[in-house]
Formats: sequence, structure tokens, C-alpha cells
Amino acid sequence: MRKIVHVVLLILPALFFAQRRNRYKWEWVGGTGPNNFLGAIGGSPNIGQHGFTGFQDWNWYSTRPTFSAGLRYKNTRHFAFKSSLDLAWLYGSDTYSDNFYRHNRNISFLTTLVELSAQAEYYPFKEAQGSLYRVKNSRGKKKLNLNPYVFAGVGALYFDPRAQWNSGVGATGQWYNLKSLHTEGQGLPGGPAEYSSFAVSLPFGAGMKYSLDKQWSIGFELGLHYTNSDWLDDTHGVYYNNAAIVAAYGAAAGHFADPSLSAAAAGGPPTGTEGITGVGQKRGFDSHFNDAYVFGLFNVNYKVMYRKRTRSKF
Repeated sequence: MRKIVHVVLLILPALFFAQRRNRYKWEWVGGTGPNNFLGAIGGSPNIGQHGFTGFQDWNWYSTRPTFSAGLRYKNTRHFAFKSSLDLAWLYGSDTYSDNFYRHNRNISFLTTLVELSAQAEYYPFKEAQGSLYRVKNSRGKKKLNLNPYVFAGVGALYFDPRAQWNSGVGATGQWYNLKSLHTEGQGLPGGPAEYSSFAVSLPFGAGMKYSLDKQWSIGFELGLHYTNSDWLDDTHGVYYNNAAIVAAYGAAAGHFADPSLSAAAAGGPPTGTEGITGVGQKRGFDSHFNDAYVFGLFNVNYKVMYRKRTRSKF
């Protein structure tokens, strides 16, 4: 009997601390912040490149908001898994670009984007969760409750590119769905196939959390979301015959297929074939590079304390 009591006394502390460690497995995450589109439309004076080098194409005038909600599960010290639902408005406009080709092309778009993703997170350090109670004038070992992490995952997204015609002073400013206008000759002889409004995304990046106490924390996360679609901005390949587009789909389709400016209005003559918007000329700057976007999210996190109540039997 005495041996059993000793074994129980040895096991109980381990069970107690294990329960305390696992009381905060689940965490609600909510956040908001800016986004920026990295694709063919708008951007900097330089043509954006693939992957992380696309950050050089960031354009502050095209920044729009993102809202995010998610649920994180962390059962180990270093790894966590998060599901996230993001709502964003991606915007791009050649008006803000100093690149002659882009500015003369004069295409713009706004898409409502909904993304559902699953992400794995890696925390290199043990999470500092702060104090459970805040006691005035208490002394103890102080530490900075910062916890960096990196993440990667996969997601599914829906997008719906639109554009505004006659948005100047005194105009109606009507919005048009670009996919339905077949701006690159979709459905016409020799034109591309109609693209899907759904795509796959690969989000990855890094973040930082600051623990306020055992349950609340705040943080910031910067993520690049690379997609398998080059149609988020309704711009991909080459110019189709504009007269044929007008005949098949109407005047609005012809306008959005080629709303280009004159060379004088664009700020100078083209160099080589840049700025040329005729049939067969490049409409998207590189059809081999798919679209991407960046989310910068300020997050508030709340850990759900798990309470397991048991009734002792004697």
C-alpha cells in the first residue's frame, strides 16, 4: 500500500503540470491590415518578378484592407496549425505606375477575394505567456513576451475582378464584371479559354506575437500568397482584335479590352514595342508569372482555457 501511495505522489505532479501545459491548446485569431497586389497591373516603375522579388513591385496607392478570422491549435512547444478565413479587396491601377508600358496600357481592376487556408506554424522558442495575475509592486524575473514564428500552408480562393468605366467628374462610374466581358477574346476564334474564378494559393511568411497574459496576445504577420492563376487582374496574355470583341460582346468589352492612352498622354513615345497595344501585342507583362498578393495583418489572439471537470469516487 505504501508503494502505491509513493507512486501516486510521484505521478500526480506530472499529471497536474501536463494538464496546465495543455489547457490552452486552442486559440481564436482575429486581425486586419493592408494588402497589396503583385501582378501585371499597376506597381512600381520596374516590372515585378517571381516570388519574394515581387515585393519590389509594391505600390502604396493600390493598398486596400484585409480582414481575417481563424482558429489555431497548438499541442506542442514548437508547432501549431491554423485555419484562416480571409476577406480582402485587391486593387491595381496602371494610373499610379511610372513605368511607361504600364501607364500607357491604363488598365485597372478591383477584386473581392475570399480565401480559406490551412497553415502550419513553427515557433523556434518556447512561448512566453505572461503572468496569470498582475500583482502591483511584485518583483520577479522580467522577460520580453515576444514569440516569433514562420508559417506555410495551402488555401483555396475565390476572386471576381471588376472595373469602373467613366469614373471622371460628372460621369456615372458604373462597375463592370470583367470576366463576363471576355477582354482577351475568350470564346472567340484563336482566343484563350475562359478562366476559373477559383484558384489555389500557397501562403507563407513570418509573424511575431506579444503575450499580454495567459490568454491574450497581440501580433503582426506578414505573408506572401502565391497563386496558380494569372487572372486575378483579368490580364494575362495578348491583345485580341478589338473590333471583334466589340462585335461579339459590346462596347464596354471593347473599352476594357484596350483602354490605353496615346503615347503623348502616357508621357513619351514607346521604346521598341513597349506601349504598343495592337493585336498580338503583350497585354500582361509575363504570362509565365502567376499573380500574388501580400497580407500584413495586425492580430489579436485569445486562448480558450480548457477545463476538464471530474468527480472523485470514493
